[in-house]
Amino acid sequence: MTRLRAVLVALALMVSLSGCELMQRISEGAYRNAVTDGVIKELGDRGVRLRARPECGSLEQGDGGVVRISCTATTAAGEPVRVSGTATGAETHDPRELYVITVGPREVLRSHCLGLGCARHS
Repeated sequence: MTRLRAVLVALALMVSLSGCELMQRISEGAYRNAVTDGVIKELGDRGVRLRARPECGSLEQGDGGVVRISCTATTAAGEPVRVSGTATGAETHDPRELYVITVGPREVLRSHCLGLGCARHS
């Protein structure tokens, strides 16, 4: 199980338990960090350097264990970077993830995982 999948499952479990706001915030923070680290690794592997770490917007927990995340950054050359991610079945041990990274107008990655330990099957 990838680090992102483990964080997604923990996030979904924390969201589903009442009275666990602190744990929910911790899980959301861990997921944002995992996505951010994955984006930095993926772009770095493609020779794209960022000015700073990507900033991720609020997570949305939808019906049926759907989690969405959105991040933005800027390359060292000044191009905008956009990241969108969706995980369905986030409350299960096998969530289905999809991440799309664009740099300027170009899509540079569409994958079911990000970063270290990512077995490509996109």
